[in-house]
Amino acid sequence: MRRVVLALGSNLGDRMAALQGGVDALFEARPLVPRAVSPVYETAPVGGPEQGPFLNAVVAADTALPAEAVLERALAVEEAFQRVREVRWGPRTLDIDIIAVAGERSDDPRLTLPHPRAHERAFVLAPWADVDPAAEIPGRGAVRDLLAAVADQELRRRDDLELRLPD
Repeated sequence: MRRVVLALGSNLGDRMAALQGGVDALFEARPLVPRAVSPVYETAPVGGPEQGPFLNAVVAADTALPAEAVLERALAVEEAFQRVREVRWGPRTLDIDIIAVAGERSDDPRLTLPHPRAHERAFVLAPWADVDPAAEIPGRGAVRDLLAAVADQELRRRDDLELRLPD
């Protein structure tokens, strides 16, 4: 089993329902074993066209699946939530990114590991630090240190919202 870290985000429709539905769907068939889910954060969009704020979270899971199979699962869940890819970094019902897979490195354009921009995004780093305070991004450093470098990004923890992991 290897640890996989996934980031989820939504800024269209019922954002919280999309995040919870994404978590539920990811773990439905159990090739991914849930280990932790972060608090929910509300964040301003980064890049792309003008759009509404996102709700973001990170989940950690264990799996024996290869990274490519985890990617296929994430893409299928996005599709089930009517994810549209018309505009790069545009608004979305549900976005699921693989951030890291057990320290694995890959330069494959379809699945770059660790995620090539994770170290620049507070909406990934803050929730990841919540689920694993000792986390590190291979080649970049400790998540907590990287988070300090992006402290100027808009980020608000939403303690009034809570995601549940499946039993």
